[in-house]
Amino acid sequence: MEAITIGGRRIGPDAPPYIIAEVSANHGGDLARAKRIIKLSADKGADAVKFQAYTADSMTLDCDLSDFVISGDNPWKGRRLHALYEEAATPYAWFPELFAYAKECGIQAFASVFGKDSIDLLESLGAPAYKIASFEAVDTELIAACAATGKPLIISTGLCNLSDIQTALDAVRNGGGSEVALLRCNSSYPADPAEANLQTIADMIRRFDVPVGYSDHTLEVLPAALAVGIGACIVEKHVIDAREPATADSTFSSLPDQLEALIKGCHQAYAARGMVKYGPSKREERSVVFRRSLYAVRDIRPGELLTRANIRSIRPGNGLAPRCLPELLGKPALRSISRGEPIQWDTVR
Repeated sequence: MEAITIGGRRIGPDAPPYIIAEVSANHGGDLARAKRIIKLSADKGADAVKFQAYTADSMTLDCDLSDFVISGDNPWKGRRLHALYEEAATPYAWFPELFAYAKECGIQAFASVFGKDSIDLLESLGAPAYKIASFEAVDTELIAACAATGKPLIISTGLCNLSDIQTALDAVRNGGGSEVALLRCNSSYPADPAEANLQTIADMIRRFDVPVGYSDHTLEVLPAALAVGIGACIVEKHVIDAREPATADSTFSSLPDQLEALIKGCHQAYAARGMVKYGPSKREERSVVFRRSLYAVRDIRPGELLTRANIRSIRPGNGLAPRCLPELLGKPALRSISRGEPIQWDTVR
């Protein structure tokens, strides 16, 4: 599998999980709040902070027809798409200051893009990568335009079937891109952990042979850590500084202490994932002596036959392995063997 690199940070199965703090609409129209979220994300240990670069007009039409009004079971039911995106958008004029502040805080900044205007904006700021949101994963022209920049792409795959994912990857390659990662994602807000289907991550790794991560829209910490344990090398999580004032995304975003717990859990899961290994680890080696082995459980005279009554498999492990017992039974002792002495081959004929 080819790893990808964002801002000098290697991202792949052999590297610690790359944690992306998603700001999205959580600035609530307040530049100072956006900067607070950047700072807390850096302080809690996230590797990157991500924005969404769009305007309401680049996302949808300013239209009252039913197609453009949100329905269904989600936090934005009844809202007009244009009005929602207008409220949630991060003003393009903020981006230079946000990127500069992220650099000051020591955290990488990049963004999801939704059209040529946002790609041009991010290119002018030297963005190190591009994110394709789940709902844009079917927009092959947008994907190819990002790929043409030569920057790595991260593509969320919520709602995507296998054909959709392969088509998106083909668009990357056809656009001249070489570095791409996929995110397993459930595009409901909030997502039900029972629908996370994290085993899909391992299947995606096998099928597509690219770095695979997890975009987590649940209200929990555990799914992200489990995803890393399965093999996810990227975790994306919406982050907010406080529940109030509420924002378009606040109901399913992590508070600072939740982000800290998530990052800690993901790094523990990565450490626990380790490698394929059989036999004792370095720390286990000192415990080998406490395995079972064969010992004399009674004093044994020279010439006396070894039986189940005078030798037995017990702890510790300084004698012959228990599997040797059938071969030893019925053999005479070469010398006196004291109770509590480990049985060795040189004690029998």
